[in-house]
This record gives sequence, structure tokens and C-alpha cells, in this order.
Amino acid sequence: MVRRSGFVIFMFALSCATGAQKSDSLRYMSLEPYDFHLQYLNQDSALLIDAREFFEYRRSRIHGALLIPSSKGFDIAADTINKNCSLYIYCYSGGRSSRALLCFYDKGFRRLYNLEGGIVAWRKDGFPVERKRIQRKR
Repeated sequence: MVRRSGFVIFMFALSCATGAQKSDSLRYMSLEPYDFHLQYLNQDSALLIDAREFFEYRRSRIHGALLIPSSKGFDIAADTINKNCSLYIYCYSGGRSSRALLCFYDKGFRRLYNLEGGIVAWRKDGFPVERKRIQRKR
């Protein structure tokens, strides 16, 4: 009897842990670089957002990406973007973009996509990045 109740507790704990992971996957979709790029190109109304900091964006970025640094807060940006727009967000390796996507989800956005592995995976899979240096506007 004790052995069975331990198993039930273990299964309950496991379902709670996986339930937390699934809740994020219901809020946004993580895509590998090829699928991320293909789906972005096929969207009529989409924004590509770089969630890194300016110094990272300045060095290299995906062509056409709009910089919205994670340190500046996504709340302000979310108030200025059409909620019917699909958002494709990336960062260095995936952590900051995940937080950004959750913020946009909380603001009412529903077509949200994360670049799995960030710009690191993008480059590793052979996709191009812009390297032309840009200057910060004052």
C-alpha cells in the first residue's frame, strides 16, 4: 500500500512539473532556425524582434530585426504594436526571448514564435547575420 501511494505521489509531482512546461508551450511556439525563418517569411503581418541588448545587436543581428532590449521592458513596446501581428522573437540563446514572449502573451498577443537556441543556433545552422556596425542614436 505504501509503495503504491509513493508511486501516485511521484506521478502527481511529475504531471505538475510537465504541466508547467506545457503552459509555456501553449503561449508561444518554439521553432528551430529553418522553421522559424520559413514561417516568418510566409507571414503577411509579422515583426522580427531582437530581445538582446544594444551592444549585442550592434555586433550582429538577423536582417530586418527590430531591437527591443530586454532591459528596457517589453510593456511599452507591447502597447504600440498591433496585437494581430505575429511576433518572431530571438535573443542570444533563448532565455530572454522566452521571457519577452510571456510578457507579450500577458499583453494579449497570441501569435508568438521563439527562435529555439537563439542567434547562436541561427548561425550554427548557417543562416546569415548582418555585421555592419550601427551607431546608437542619442
